[in-house]
Amino acid sequence: MNLEKIVFGFFIILALTLNFGFFIGEIDNPHHHNVYELFAAIVVNLVATILKFGDRTHTGALLLATSLVAVLQLLIAASVWAWAVHVSASGLDTMAMASIVSLAGGAMLANVISVVLVIVDTATLRR
Repeated sequence: MNLEKIVFGFFIILALTLNFGFFIGEIDNPHHHNVYELFAAIVVNLVATILKFGDRTHTGALLLATSLVAVLQLLIAASVWAWAVHVSASGLDTMAMASIVSLAGGAMLANVISVVLVIVDTATLRR
């Protein structure tokens, strides 16, 4: 077994599962979405993105692109959360929470595409 591929697979699947864990629940209910889970999803997605650098294949470029999309959307979601809590007069209302969860959903879709690409790439490998 290749330890590098195990670590890579671990982080992209962990990124997807953490993102899913944050996403699941009522879209506008802040009690269903933990800020620390969003933070963990951002950190793991950043690690997964860093691991994708250096792969010069076409699949590697697509994996990096999906990862960058996921990180960007999660960072925007965190920014919206911070704005709602610390700047906005209305606070963390249902509209802000729906926007945060929607952005996390987009990031989750990018993570799903990333995992599917890895599965397809693995399935097409010849020994």
